[in-house]
Amino acid sequence: MKTKIASLLFSASVALAGTAHAQDVITYNFDGSFGDATFAVENAIVDRGLVIDYVSHVGEMLARTGADVGSSAMIFDNADIFLFCSAAVSRRVMEADPMNIVHCPYSIFVEERDGGVTIGHRAYPDGPMQEVEALLDSIILDAMGR
Repeated sequence: MKTKIASLLFSASVALAGTAHAQDVITYNFDGSFGDATFAVENAIVDRGLVIDYVSHVGEMLARTGADVGSSAMIFDNADIFLFCSAAVSRRVMEADPMNIVHCPYSIFVEERDGGVTIGHRAYPDGPMQEVEALLDSIILDAMGR
């Protein structure tokens, strides 16, 4: 009986959830190649004394698995996401609101489509998380040589 009730509750929650929408993003057009952009972003992160926890090669994964999921669509020519954190910034934003944990680790993406390269990150809510948004913007601007 518990399984049936749990299943009904799950179905109801899915039905009430509605349509998911893409997050707001902040993007910058990069004047150069994908390789130059990823190199510049990596250096801009490391130059701040931050450690890159993981680089997700999303573009490669999507290209590799397309046929497995019945799709031949090419979404990106290349796409990587750099995941990292800042102990100092994270402490400040989580002291302000411990639920800001949901935003950690932080990420910057680099993607190439139709011959253009874009660097970006998600937009963060007003308040303490604006410090994270400013950090990500400054990393990207450094990577772009500005």
